[in-house]
Amino acid sequence: MSLDVLVVEDDFMVASIHRRFVERVPGFRVVGEAHSGADALAAVEALRPDLVLLDVHLPDMSGIEVLRRLRAAGHDLGVVVITAAREADTVRAAAAGGAAHYLVKPFASDDLRARLEAFRRAHEALDGLDRPGGAGQAEIDALLAPQPSRHGSAERPALPKGLSQETADAVLAALAGGAEHSAAECADAVGVSRVSARRYLEHFATTGRAAVRLNYGTAGRPERRYRLR
Repeated sequence: MSLDVLVVEDDFMVASIHRRFVERVPGFRVVGEAHSGADALAAVEALRPDLVLLDVHLPDMSGIEVLRRLRAAGHDLGVVVITAAREADTVRAAAAGGAAHYLVKPFASDDLRARLEAFRRAHEALDGLDRPGGAGQAEIDALLAPQPSRHGSAERPALPKGLSQETADAVLAALAGGAEHSAAECADAVGVSRVSARRYLEHFATTGRAAVRLNYGTAGRPERRYRLR
């Protein structure tokens, strides 16, 4: 059985690209496109998709407002936020609204494929709750995505004392896209102090998540520029 996807994106060309990305993933089909918040809300009512790919920057309302209205109306469908917005407040609002994933533009088709496949696993686990006797632990883990232990994991190592995972995720989102950032630029994007941003950036550099380049100006100390590896 295919999962139905609604693409919400104000740029028609980008919406077409997202449609093609989705249609490359077995088990998913795009049932519609919406190019404004109002159209998205109407399309959800008419099409009843399983999943919405939701842009944040829409012409009439933000994607975050669309997400809030969907939840207020009782729609428990999946939402993957796909946006160039990297502000910590936007990331927090998407998480609070129950977004399954947050994908920063630009991205490769494999990045979206990974999120779609993770959503499918969670969707299948949710179906397992209706079986006699309920779901097993593996299905519950797939559905609720347990938080990392205090010891971390190979994919998501534990952070040093004083660093929060929420801010770390926001800093990584600010670095997404391949461009270099200074600590000051990253601080402005995330909404933290330059000193705080520098701590996170240096942690990622130490652990191999980010590369550092020294930018030598005409005077003073060289500026440290960071990018994701």
